[in-house]
Amino acid sequence: MTAAAEIATEAPTMPAEPHDSVAARIGRAVAKAPLQIFLILVALLWLVPTFGLFITSIMPTSLVSQEGWWKFFSHPSIATFSNYRALYDNSTITSSLRTTAEIAIGGTVLPILIAALAGYAFAWLEFPGRDILFVVVIGLLVVPVQMALIPIFSIYDHLGLFDTVLGLVLFHTAFGLPFAIFLLRNFFVGIPRDILESARIDGASEMRIFIRLILPLGLPAIASLAIFQFLWTWNDLIVALTLARNTQPITVAIFSQMREFGTNVDIIAPASFISLVVPLIVFFAFQRYFVQGLLAGSVK
Repeated sequence: MTAAAEIATEAPTMPAEPHDSVAARIGRAVAKAPLQIFLILVALLWLVPTFGLFITSIMPTSLVSQEGWWKFFSHPSIATFSNYRALYDNSTITSSLRTTAEIAIGGTVLPILIAALAGYAFAWLEFPGRDILFVVVIGLLVVPVQMALIPIFSIYDHLGLFDTVLGLVLFHTAFGLPFAIFLLRNFFVGIPRDILESARIDGASEMRIFIRLILPLGLPAIASLAIFQFLWTWNDLIVALTLARNTQPITVAIFSQMREFGTNVDIIAPASFISLVVPLIVFFAFQRYFVQGLLAGSVK
């Protein structure tokens, strides 16, 4: 017998991993079935208004007002995309969509940049009054938006920021910063100190550490924060109604259409559906980071 054969003979054989029987797998599936069925039913109930809005947006207005959107299931041929073509020709809606995109992107990017810098400073830099300032930031979380609308309106009127995209972006940035700083600081604290110390020993500056280490490692929290902030700014109504007149985001434009033309469903339905779809796209694009961002700082 050769040496290789002797080694193979003497080597202990690993026991085969036990495989679940078919009965065990079926039993687990049956045990989970009630919960899965319940979750599916809840998901379907949540989707009914969205699905109904889409069906309404592709139906003629006369049929919607007379029959209801469920008429589509018995006569699918009535579907038409003429409402979306009319929406494209509506300058008010198309302009409001561009304005909403500008406000949402600016109101998302700006607070994330500021909050990332502040979160890194609160987490890893020593400076006088750091803990007191962080307590103040936490306290600002309880300040309601409604309390600041009238004072900010007065300030904007004097500074020339009323009815401007910049004014709305700055407002959303100011009220989004406390939560953003809180979330990112908690996540950055969980980054191992050894990584930062090694970078400092190698001569990296604080800005280089922030850009090359903190931002890539903090991507889950940043993406989760981007979802929250984008949804808030995109769906905002009360701030735009108070601080803008002609600079209308999509929510205000739809509200105005409903107030002035109560039966103008051919414009309201497709505009509402587009306004709903965009946040969903953003959410699904970043959903793999969402849970990680929600758990930021929860485990040390």
